[in-house]
Amino acid sequence: MHPNEKATISTRVIGLISGTSVDGIDAALVEISGEELDLKIELLAGETYPYPAELRERILALCAGAAISMAELALIDDAIAFTFAQAAQNIQNGHQAAHLIGSHGQTVYHRPVGKWEMAKQNTSYFPLPTPHSPLGYSLQLGRGALIAHLTGITTVSNFRAADIAIGGHGAPLVPRVDAYLLSHPEEGRCIQNIGGIGNVAYIPSRHGDWLSKIRGWDTGPGNSLLDLAVQHLSAGAKTYDENGNWAASGTPCYPLVDQWLKQEYFHLPPPKSTGRELFGLTYLEQCFKDAQAYQLNAADILATLTELTAASIVHSYQTFLPEMPQRVLLCGGGSRNLYLKQRLQLLLASVPVLTTDEVGLSADFKEAIAFAVLAYWRNLGIPGNLPTATGAPGEVLLGEIHQY
Repeated sequence: MHPNEKATISTRVIGLISGTSVDGIDAALVEISGEELDLKIELLAGETYPYPAELRERILALCAGAAISMAELALIDDAIAFTFAQAAQNIQNGHQAAHLIGSHGQTVYHRPVGKWEMAKQNTSYFPLPTPHSPLGYSLQLGRGALIAHLTGITTVSNFRAADIAIGGHGAPLVPRVDAYLLSHPEEGRCIQNIGGIGNVAYIPSRHGDWLSKIRGWDTGPGNSLLDLAVQHLSAGAKTYDENGNWAASGTPCYPLVDQWLKQEYFHLPPPKSTGRELFGLTYLEQCFKDAQAYQLNAADILATLTELTAASIVHSYQTFLPEMPQRVLLCGGGSRNLYLKQRLQLLLASVPVLTTDEVGLSADFKEAIAFAVLAYWRNLGIPGNLPTATGAPGEVLLGEIHQY
Protein backbone atom coordinates (compact mmCIF):
# COMPACT_ATOMS: atom_id res chain seq x y z
CA MET A 1 0.00 0.00 0.00
CA HIS A 2 1.24 3.47 -0.85
CA PRO A 3 2.09 5.43 2.34
CA ASN A 4 -0.41 8.15 1.43
CA GLU A 5 -3.19 5.57 1.33
CA LYS A 6 -2.69 4.53 4.96
CA ALA A 7 -4.29 7.65 6.36
CA THR A 8 -7.52 7.15 4.38
CA ILE A 9 -8.25 4.08 6.47
CA SER A 10 -10.14 4.72 9.68
CA THR A 11 -8.29 3.39 12.72
CA ARG A 12 -9.68 2.78 16.21
CA VAL A 13 -7.14 3.90 18.78
CA ILE A 14 -7.20 4.02 22.58
CA GLY A 15 -5.45 6.95 24.25
CA LEU A 16 -4.40 6.56 27.90
CA ILE A 17 -2.93 9.11 30.30
CA SER A 18 -2.76 9.87 33.99
CA GLY A 19 -1.56 13.40 34.54
CA THR A 20 0.25 15.17 37.36
CA SER A 21 -2.94 15.31 39.43
CA VAL A 22 -2.80 11.48 39.63
CA ASP A 23 -6.62 11.47 39.73
CA GLY A 24 -6.87 8.32 37.66
CA ILE A 25 -6.48 7.08 34.11
CA ASP A 26 -8.23 9.01 31.38
CA ALA A 27 -9.11 6.60 28.57
CA ALA A 28 -10.46 7.63 25.18
CA LEU A 29 -11.54 5.30 22.38
CA VAL A 30 -11.23 7.27 19.16
CA GLU A 31 -11.86 6.67 15.47
CA ILE A 32 -9.10 8.45 13.53
CA SER A 33 -8.58 9.15 9.84
CA GLY A 34 -6.52 11.60 7.80
CA GLU A 35 -3.01 12.75 8.63
CA GLU A 36 -2.49 16.39 9.53
CA LEU A 37 -4.71 19.22 8.25
CA ASP A 38 -7.20 16.57 7.12
CA LEU A 39 -7.01 14.82 10.52
CA LYS A 40 -10.44 13.75 11.77
CA ILE A 41 -11.35 12.17 15.08
CA GLU A 42 -14.55 10.79 16.54
CA LEU A 43 -14.69 10.12 20.27
CA LEU A 44 -16.47 6.79 20.66
CA ALA A 45 -16.05 6.51 24.43
CA GLY A 46 -14.29 8.37 27.22
CA GLU A 47 -13.96 7.40 30.86
CA THR A 48 -11.76 8.10 33.87
CA TYR A 49 -10.79 5.04 35.88
CA PRO A 50 -9.57 5.88 39.41
CA TYR A 51 -6.40 4.31 40.74
CA PRO A 52 -6.76 1.97 43.72
CA ALA A 53 -6.29 4.23 46.76
CA GLU A 54 -3.09 2.56 47.96
CA LEU A 55 -1.48 2.76 44.51
CA ARG A 56 -2.38 6.45 44.18
CA GLU A 57 -0.80 7.17 47.55
CA ARG A 58 2.41 5.42 46.53
CA ILE A 59 2.53 7.31 43.22
CA LEU A 60 2.03 10.66 44.96
CA ALA A 61 4.74 9.81 47.48
CA LEU A 62 7.10 8.88 44.67
CA CYS A 63 6.30 12.14 42.85
CA ALA A 64 7.06 14.00 46.08
CA GLY A 65 10.54 12.49 46.21
CA ALA A 66 10.02 9.51 48.54
CA ALA A 67 12.98 7.14 48.62
CA ILE A 68 12.02 3.63 47.52
CA SER A 69 13.89 0.49 46.56
CA MET A 70 14.26 -0.68 42.99
CA ALA A 71 12.10 -3.66 43.91
CA GLU A 72 9.23 -1.37 44.94
CA LEU A 73 9.71 0.79 41.85
CA ALA A 74 9.30 -2.33 39.72
CA LEU A 75 6.13 -3.29 41.60
CA ILE A 76 4.66 0.20 41.11
CA ASP A 77 5.60 0.11 37.43
CA ASP A 78 3.82 -3.24 37.03
CA ALA A 79 0.77 -2.09 39.00
CA ILE A 80 0.40 1.02 36.82
CA ALA A 81 0.71 -1.06 33.65
CA PHE A 82 -1.95 -3.51 34.89
CA THR A 83 -4.28 -0.62 35.77
CA PHE A 84 -3.74 1.03 32.38
CA ALA A 85 -4.34 -2.27 30.59
CA GLN A 86 -7.58 -2.78 32.51
CA ALA A 87 -8.71 0.73 31.52
CA ALA A 88 -7.95 -0.08 27.88
CA GLN A 89 -9.99 -3.26 28.08
CA ASN A 90 -12.92 -1.59 29.84
CA ILE A 91 -13.18 1.36 27.43
CA GLN A 92 -13.81 -1.06 24.57
CA ASN A 93 -16.94 -2.57 26.15
CA GLY A 94 -19.80 -2.29 23.68
CA HIS A 95 -17.47 -1.26 20.83
CA GLN A 96 -15.44 -2.98 18.18
CA ALA A 97 -11.91 -3.84 19.29
CA ALA A 98 -9.22 -1.19 18.97
CA HIS A 99 -6.31 -1.56 16.56
CA LEU A 100 -3.78 0.45 18.58
CA ILE A 101 -3.10 1.91 22.04
CA GLY A 102 -1.21 5.11 22.80
CA SER A 103 -0.22 5.16 26.47
CA HIS A 104 1.51 8.16 27.98
CA GLY A 105 1.84 6.35 31.31
CA GLN A 106 2.25 8.02 34.69
CA THR A 107 4.93 10.69 35.06
CA VAL A 108 6.74 10.27 38.38
CA TYR A 109 9.81 12.43 37.67
CA HIS A 110 10.58 15.22 35.24
CA ARG A 111 13.87 17.13 35.03
CA PRO A 112 13.85 19.90 32.42
CA VAL A 113 16.78 20.56 30.12
CA GLY A 114 19.69 22.16 31.95
CA LYS A 115 18.38 21.43 35.45
CA TRP A 116 20.90 18.73 36.33
CA GLU A 117 22.18 20.77 39.29
CA MET A 118 19.05 19.99 41.32
CA ALA A 119 19.51 16.30 40.54
CA LYS A 120 23.10 16.41 41.86
CA GLN A 121 22.22 17.82 45.26
CA ASN A 122 21.86 14.51 47.05
CA THR A 123 24.50 12.48 45.29
CA SER A 124 28.21 12.58 44.66
CA TYR A 125 27.78 10.64 41.41
CA PHE A 126 27.94 12.79 38.30
CA PRO A 127 27.14 10.72 35.22
CA LEU A 128 26.63 13.36 32.54
CA PRO A 129 29.17 13.24 29.70
CA THR A 130 28.28 16.75 28.46
CA PRO A 131 27.82 18.93 31.57
CA HIS A 132 27.67 22.15 29.53
CA SER A 133 24.60 21.01 27.57
CA PRO A 134 22.90 18.36 29.73
CA LEU A 135 19.82 16.58 28.50
CA GLY A 136 16.52 16.58 30.31
CA TYR A 137 15.05 13.45 31.84
CA SER A 138 11.50 12.27 32.28
CA LEU A 139 10.21 8.99 33.70
CA GLN A 140 6.77 7.58 32.95
CA LEU A 141 5.76 4.32 34.59
CA GLY A 142 3.36 1.73 33.17
CA ARG A 143 5.47 -0.05 30.58
CA GLY A 144 3.96 -0.37 27.14
CA ALA A 145 5.25 -3.88 26.50
CA LEU A 146 3.21 -5.21 29.40
CA ILE A 147 0.10 -3.29 28.30
CA ALA A 148 0.46 -4.80 24.81
CA HIS A 149 0.79 -8.28 26.30
CA LEU A 150 -2.19 -7.90 28.64
CA THR A 151 -4.53 -6.38 26.07
CA GLY A 152 -3.40 -8.16 22.92
CA ILE A 153 -3.17 -4.75 21.19
CA THR A 154 -0.05 -3.11 19.75
CA THR A 155 0.90 -0.32 22.15
CA VAL A 156 2.95 2.85 21.67
CA SER A 157 4.49 4.28 24.84
CA ASN A 158 7.44 6.33 26.17
CA PHE A 159 6.53 9.29 23.98
CA ARG A 160 8.85 11.85 25.56
CA ALA A 161 12.14 9.99 25.20
CA ALA A 162 12.97 10.70 21.56
CA ASP A 163 12.45 14.46 21.89
CA ILE A 164 14.54 14.56 25.08
CA ALA A 165 17.32 12.53 23.46
CA ILE A 166 17.94 15.26 20.87
CA GLY A 167 17.86 18.07 23.43
CA GLY A 168 14.15 18.89 23.83
CA HIS A 169 12.07 19.04 26.99
CA GLY A 170 9.86 16.13 25.93
CA ALA A 171 6.95 18.39 26.86
CA PRO A 172 4.47 19.69 26.05
CA LEU A 173 3.68 17.12 23.36
CA VAL A 174 0.08 18.05 22.65
CA PRO A 175 0.55 21.35 20.68
CA ARG A 176 1.03 19.60 17.34
CA VAL A 177 -2.22 17.71 17.84
CA ASP A 178 -3.95 20.92 18.92
CA ALA A 179 -2.67 22.61 15.77
CA TYR A 180 -4.52 20.19 13.49
CA LEU A 181 -7.65 19.72 15.60
CA LEU A 182 -8.25 23.20 17.03
CA SER A 183 -6.66 25.78 14.73
CA HIS A 184 -8.85 28.34 12.99
CA PRO A 185 -8.45 30.01 9.57
CA GLU A 186 -8.90 33.55 10.94
CA GLU A 187 -8.52 33.35 14.73
CA GLY A 188 -5.45 33.05 16.94
CA ARG A 189 -6.12 30.73 19.88
CA CYS A 190 -4.54 29.59 23.12
CA ILE A 191 -5.40 26.03 24.07
CA GLN A 192 -4.88 25.97 27.83
CA ASN A 193 -4.76 22.61 29.55
CA ILE A 194 -5.19 22.80 33.33
CA GLY A 195 -4.20 19.49 34.84
CA GLY A 196 -1.90 19.22 37.84
CA ILE A 197 0.40 21.44 35.80
CA GLY A 198 -0.89 23.98 33.28
CA ASN A 199 0.35 24.03 29.71
CA VAL A 200 -0.51 26.18 26.74
CA ALA A 201 -0.43 25.81 22.97
CA TYR A 202 -0.54 29.14 21.14
CA ILE A 203 -1.92 28.57 17.65
CA PRO A 204 -2.03 31.52 15.25
CA SER A 205 -4.59 31.72 12.47
CA ARG A 206 -3.83 29.49 9.50
CA HIS A 207 -2.05 32.02 7.29
CA GLY A 208 1.33 31.66 5.62
CA ASP A 209 3.90 29.71 7.60
CA TRP A 210 1.56 29.42 10.60
CA LEU A 211 2.98 26.11 11.88
CA SER A 212 6.38 27.68 12.56
CA LYS A 213 4.69 30.33 14.71
CA ILE A 214 3.03 27.88 17.09
CA ARG A 215 4.40 28.03 20.62
CA GLY A 216 3.84 25.86 23.64
CA TRP A 217 5.12 25.55 27.21
CA ASP A 218 4.15 24.68 30.77
CA THR A 219 2.63 27.75 32.38
CA GLY A 220 3.14 26.54 35.97
CA PRO A 221 0.81 25.10 38.60
CA GLY A 222 -2.65 24.04 37.49
CA ASN A 223 -4.49 21.97 40.08
CA SER A 224 -1.42 20.52 41.82
CA LEU A 225 -1.16 23.04 44.67
CA LEU A 226 -4.94 23.40 44.95
CA ASP A 227 -5.57 19.68 45.33
CA LEU A 228 -2.79 19.26 47.88
CA ALA A 229 -4.09 22.25 49.84
CA VAL A 230 -7.68 20.94 49.83
CA GLN A 231 -6.52 17.56 51.13
CA HIS A 232 -4.53 19.26 53.91
CA LEU A 233 -7.16 21.85 54.86
CA SER A 234 -9.97 19.26 54.91
CA ALA A 235 -7.85 16.75 56.86
CA GLY A 236 -8.20 14.31 53.97
CA ALA A 237 -12.00 14.57 53.70
CA LYS A 238 -11.75 16.14 50.22
CA THR A 239 -9.33 15.61 47.35
CA TYR A 240 -10.28 18.64 45.26
CA ASP A 241 -12.38 21.83 45.37
CA GLU A 242 -15.51 20.97 43.36
CA ASN A 243 -16.38 23.85 40.98
CA GLY A 244 -13.98 25.98 43.03
CA ASN A 245 -16.80 26.58 45.53
CA TRP A 246 -14.56 26.61 48.61
CA ALA A 247 -12.10 29.02 47.03
CA ALA A 248 -14.97 31.21 45.80
CA SER A 249 -16.07 31.73 49.41
CA GLY A 250 -12.70 33.27 50.26
CA THR A 251 -10.79 36.41 49.27
CA PRO A 252 -7.51 36.27 47.35
CA CYS A 253 -4.48 37.88 48.97
CA TYR A 254 -3.02 39.80 46.03
CA PRO A 255 0.29 40.82 47.70
CA LEU A 256 0.94 37.12 48.26
CA VAL A 257 0.16 36.30 44.62
CA ASP A 258 2.58 39.03 43.53
CA GLN A 259 5.22 37.56 45.84
CA TRP A 260 4.74 34.04 44.48
CA LEU A 261 4.86 35.26 40.87
CA LYS A 262 8.46 36.35 41.46
CA GLN A 263 9.43 32.65 41.47
CA GLU A 264 12.15 32.05 38.85
CA TYR A 265 10.16 29.60 36.72
CA PHE A 266 7.53 32.16 35.77
CA HIS A 267 10.20 34.39 34.26
CA LEU A 268 12.11 31.77 32.27
CA PRO A 269 11.49 32.19 28.53
CA PRO A 270 9.92 29.24 26.67
CA PRO A 271 10.42 26.52 25.73
CA LYS A 272 10.14 25.30 29.29
CA SER A 273 8.54 22.52 31.27
CA THR A 274 7.94 21.73 34.92
CA GLY A 275 6.14 19.32 37.25
CA ARG A 276 5.45 18.35 40.84
CA GLU A 277 9.21 18.41 41.43
CA LEU A 278 8.81 22.19 41.61
CA PHE A 279 5.12 22.86 42.19
CA GLY A 280 4.47 20.12 44.73
CA LEU A 281 4.29 19.56 48.47
CA THR A 282 7.50 21.42 49.38
CA TYR A 283 6.37 24.47 47.39
CA LEU A 284 2.93 24.35 49.06
CA GLU A 285 4.48 24.18 52.53
CA GLN A 286 6.34 27.40 51.73
CA CYS A 287 3.07 28.93 50.51
CA PHE A 288 1.45 28.07 53.85
CA LYS A 289 4.36 29.69 55.70
CA ASP A 290 4.10 32.81 53.56
CA ALA A 291 0.34 33.00 54.22
CA GLN A 292 0.79 33.07 58.01
CA ALA A 293 1.80 36.75 57.88
CA TYR A 294 -1.61 37.62 56.41
CA GLN A 295 -3.71 35.53 58.84
CA LEU A 296 -5.68 33.88 56.03
CA ASN A 297 -8.41 31.34 56.68
CA ALA A 298 -8.73 28.13 54.65
CA ALA A 299 -11.02 29.64 52.01
CA ASP A 300 -8.71 32.64 51.60
CA ILE A 301 -5.70 30.35 51.10
CA LEU A 302 -7.56 28.40 48.39
CA ALA A 303 -8.72 31.62 46.74
CA THR A 304 -5.12 32.86 46.73
CA LEU A 305 -3.74 29.61 45.28
CA THR A 306 -6.47 29.68 42.62
CA GLU A 307 -5.47 33.25 41.82
CA LEU A 308 -1.85 32.10 41.44
CA THR A 309 -2.88 29.55 38.82
CA ALA A 310 -4.97 32.12 36.93
CA ALA A 311 -2.43 34.94 37.27
CA SER A 312 0.51 32.75 36.23
CA ILE A 313 -1.33 31.72 33.06
CA VAL A 314 -2.15 35.32 32.15
CA HIS A 315 1.35 36.53 33.09
CA SER A 316 2.73 33.83 30.80
CA TYR A 317 0.61 35.02 27.87
CA GLN A 318 1.39 38.70 28.40
CA THR A 319 5.12 38.06 28.78
CA PHE A 320 5.88 35.44 26.15
CA LEU A 321 3.22 35.44 23.42
CA PRO A 322 3.91 37.40 20.21
CA GLU A 323 0.35 38.73 20.58
CA MET A 324 -2.62 38.00 22.78
CA PRO A 325 -5.02 35.35 21.45
CA GLN A 326 -8.51 36.13 20.19
CA ARG A 327 -9.88 33.17 22.12
CA VAL A 328 -8.78 30.88 24.96
CA LEU A 329 -10.02 27.29 25.04
CA LEU A 330 -9.67 25.41 28.32
CA CYS A 331 -9.37 21.66 28.80
CA GLY A 332 -8.35 19.27 31.58
CA GLY A 333 -9.76 18.95 35.07
CA GLY A 334 -9.27 22.64 35.84
CA SER A 335 -11.69 23.58 33.05
CA ARG A 336 -14.49 22.36 35.35
CA ASN A 337 -13.39 24.71 38.15
CA LEU A 338 -15.94 27.48 37.58
CA TYR A 339 -14.27 29.91 39.98
CA LEU A 340 -10.89 29.46 38.28
CA LYS A 341 -12.53 29.98 34.89
CA GLN A 342 -14.18 33.18 36.15
CA ARG A 343 -10.86 34.49 37.48
CA LEU A 344 -9.17 33.77 34.15
CA GLN A 345 -11.94 35.55 32.26
CA LEU A 346 -11.66 38.59 34.52
CA LEU A 347 -7.87 38.78 34.12
CA LEU A 348 -8.07 38.28 30.34
CA ALA A 349 -10.71 41.01 30.03
CA SER A 350 -12.09 41.01 26.46
CA VAL A 351 -10.55 37.68 25.38
CA PRO A 352 -13.35 35.04 25.53
CA VAL A 353 -12.55 32.04 27.75
CA LEU A 354 -14.40 28.90 26.66
CA THR A 355 -13.74 25.17 26.85
CA THR A 356 -12.78 22.89 23.99
CA ASP A 357 -16.20 21.25 24.44
CA GLU A 358 -17.67 24.38 22.92
CA VAL A 359 -15.73 23.86 19.67
CA GLY A 360 -16.44 20.14 19.46
CA LEU A 361 -13.52 18.49 21.27
CA SER A 362 -13.96 16.92 24.72
CA ALA A 363 -12.32 19.04 27.40
CA ASP A 364 -12.23 16.09 29.79
CA PHE A 365 -10.53 13.68 27.38
CA LYS A 366 -8.56 15.93 25.04
CA GLU A 367 -5.20 14.83 26.48
CA ALA A 368 -6.10 11.14 26.13
CA ILE A 369 -7.31 11.83 22.58
CA ALA A 370 -3.98 13.54 21.86
CA PHE A 371 -1.99 10.43 22.81
CA ALA A 372 -4.25 8.31 20.64
CA VAL A 373 -3.35 10.65 17.76
CA LEU A 374 0.37 10.56 18.63
CA ALA A 375 0.28 6.75 18.57
CA TYR A 376 -1.57 6.87 15.24
CA TRP A 377 1.07 9.21 13.82
CA ARG A 378 3.88 7.00 15.12
CA ASN A 379 2.31 4.04 13.34
CA LEU A 380 2.19 6.06 10.10
CA GLY A 381 5.75 7.34 10.50
CA ILE A 382 4.68 10.97 11.07
CA PRO A 383 6.69 13.07 13.58
CA GLY A 384 4.75 14.02 16.69
CA ASN A 385 6.79 16.74 18.40
CA LEU A 386 6.71 20.45 17.66
CA PRO A 387 10.23 21.88 18.07
CA THR A 388 8.94 25.38 18.81
CA ALA A 389 7.13 23.92 21.84
CA THR A 390 9.64 21.40 23.19
CA GLY A 391 12.85 23.20 22.22
CA ALA A 392 14.13 20.21 20.26
CA PRO A 393 16.32 21.03 17.24
CA GLY A 394 14.07 19.07 14.87
CA GLU A 395 11.09 16.82 14.38
CA VAL A 396 11.25 13.19 15.50
CA LEU A 397 9.00 10.17 15.65
CA LEU A 398 7.59 9.89 19.17
CA GLY A 399 7.03 6.68 21.06
CA GLU A 400 8.24 3.10 21.17
CA ILE A 401 6.09 0.50 19.41
CA HIS A 402 5.38 -2.72 21.31
CA GLN A 403 3.91 -5.25 18.91
CA TYR A 404 1.55 -7.84 20.23
